Amino acid sequence: MKIRPVILCGGSGTRLWKNSKNNQAKQFIDFGNWTLLGKTLERVKSSIYDAPIISTNIKYLKQVKQHLNKHKIRKFKIILEPAKRNTAPAILSAALIKDIPNEQPLVFLASDHLIEKIGSFNKAIKKNQNKLTQNNIFIFGIKPTIPSSEYGYFLTKNNKVSRFVEKPKIAKAKKIIDKKGYWNSGMFYLRKDSIINNFRRCQPNIYRNCNQAVIKAKHKSNVYYLNKQAFTKATAKSFDYAILEKTKEINAIKLDIPWSDLGSWKEICKMYGKNKRQYFKKNNIFHRPWGSYINLFKGKKFLIKELHVNPKGILSLQKHHHRAEHWLVTHGKPKITLNKKCFIMKPNEHIFIPSKSIHRIQNPEKRPVKIIEAQLGSVLKESDIVRYQDIYGRIK
Repeated sequence: MKIRPVILCGGSGTRLWKNSKNNQAKQFIDFGNWTLLGKTLERVKSSIYDAPIISTNIKYLKQVKQHLNKHKIRKFKIILEPAKRNTAPAILSAALIKDIPNEQPLVFLASDHLIEKIGSFNKAIKKNQNKLTQNNIFIFGIKPTIPSSEYGYFLTKNNKVSRFVEKPKIAKAKKIIDKKGYWNSGMFYLRKDSIINNFRRCQPNIYRNCNQAVIKAKHKSNVYYLNKQAFTKATAKSFDYAILEKTKEINAIKLDIPWSDLGSWKEICKMYGKNKRQYFKKNNIFHRPWGSYINLFKGKKFLIKELHVNPKGILSLQKHHHRAEHWLVTHGKPKITLNKKCFIMKPNEHIFIPSKSIHRIQNPEKRPVKIIEAQLGSVLKESDIVRYQDIYGRIK
């Protein structure tokens, strides 16, 4: 039996666009002629998979269909949630549709994760298929590359999950990694009957209401419109809290592959820094008295640059009315001014520069400084610079 991929595609992107009412959902953002949902759809074209199921909401139906068409996926099912109830009701409702057999292996994938070494990922899924039972759950752990407070972790004993740790502080994350802890990727692998049995036992309210939402759903052209009255009665909980923390049969699939949920502008800056050759164009280099910058990619309401600050180079003390900025240092040790504070940054450190804050980059070192900059806002032009001090005489 082939594995049925279920793609969870209901996220709204609030982590990236905290102060914006018109959020771009992360899975649909064009990062340079590709989206995270597009990469997820390409990933499930492997021969080990059956036709995908996409769990989303009515707001995203058009974009989901456009992606399916663009990536030439003809066989699919779409489950539309009438309201946000978190991942537990979404996962259960997708599994309960009639044309999924009880012993069907299901792999639940986020629509907004960037995964490399797909062969290794699919091999791990296939290898563990025969270990699936009517009660157990497999979760995917990623070997950490650095201590991070942006991800949850889990610890194991003989490949059984012994403990979950929710987004710890850096010091605690280091201790977890020393104990061979893994990042919790938020991807799950289990059979349909295991989902039903675990929800019946641990979350009877969610099971009862989601079951009614599916039974009373309207079905039109591969799209299931879940019943709103029943679905909204289901308790809003994440799958982790609803099931994983209440069941004992959790197994770990440990992966040592490049992975990111691109859940922050720091991670997005890292991604562009790593792949900057793909975005490099000679006519996008701009020289300034302090060094130069390269426009790597201009997206919807964001612009990615790489700044090169020469030794002893000093940018003007400035602010912006219409944009905020994220800086990720990749080379050197710049001196940063942010309002009344001055401090030195090191490679792999990140800082957020809010709109209207007064800021500056200086390079006191003898080697160049390189910074990946993400500009966010309604005006992403050089005209949105108010200079207070400038050693190159550029204050008008």
